[in-house]
Amino acid sequence: MTYQTLAVEQRGAVAFVTLDRPDKANAMEEAMWHEIREAMRWADVTDAVRVVVLRGAGKHFTAGIDLAMLQGIAARIRHADPARASEKLRRVILDLQDTLTAVERCRKPVIAAIHGACYGGGVDLATACDLRYCSADARFSVKEIDVGMTADVGTLQRLPKLVGEGIARELAYTGRVVDGAEAQAIRLVNRVFDTPEALADGVLAIAEAIAAKSPLAIRGVKEMITYARDHTVADGLNYVATWNAAMLLSRDLHEAGAAAREKRPPAFDD
Repeated sequence: MTYQTLAVEQRGAVAFVTLDRPDKANAMEEAMWHEIREAMRWADVTDAVRVVVLRGAGKHFTAGIDLAMLQGIAARIRHADPARASEKLRRVILDLQDTLTAVERCRKPVIAAIHGACYGGGVDLATACDLRYCSADARFSVKEIDVGMTADVGTLQRLPKLVGEGIARELAYTGRVVDGAEAQAIRLVNRVFDTPEALADGVLAIAEAIAAKSPLAIRGVKEMITYARDHTVADGLNYVATWNAAMLLSRDLHEAGAAAREKRPPAFDD
């Protein structure tokens, strides 16, 4: 697929999906929303891809949704009947939500490498990823409140699970800017790197370490942790028992054992 707003490449088992509108601070226009979903579908079905790194070109991760896109949506849903206009808008919102859920739905771990601004829709996007790392210059803001709207594509549902309800409410109510150090302190990101260059190197090392593990086991881990977030402990235990009843006795288990005995790195099938 040819992308207009993304740069997508694969290096070994790691795919890099880069938001590629640097002259617009990677603002998320309509084409980008569709292309993010397509890129995640591609990563999901491409066996040779084991990990995805999501990043931004230029000085920023993303400034969030392109305001011109919002104006275009308003024109597109216009209808003489307010109820029908509202129903059209609901479908648009659900479709945008699905774009970011596609990140979560991808069976491969998705790592957000964040530098510069990560505002509004960028927070929605980052919180849908499995792991988040940033450079010291990163800045986060639930910016929707400053343009008079309620965030509606994932932040208010995912952010409280990461940082706790109290902090999530504060950030969503105030829209205040959080720097990299505070983002780590509130557990929005796992680690802060000194520079964007150090961030790129550090995230690549993490991605390659994950890619070296059993892909089948990694998919199971992602499935189980995501499921556990939204279900009881009892439900999660029951699900993992069912999962492993089908997946545990794989070739990967034998390969890991053989590699340990032979003192060599394991070589897992995609």
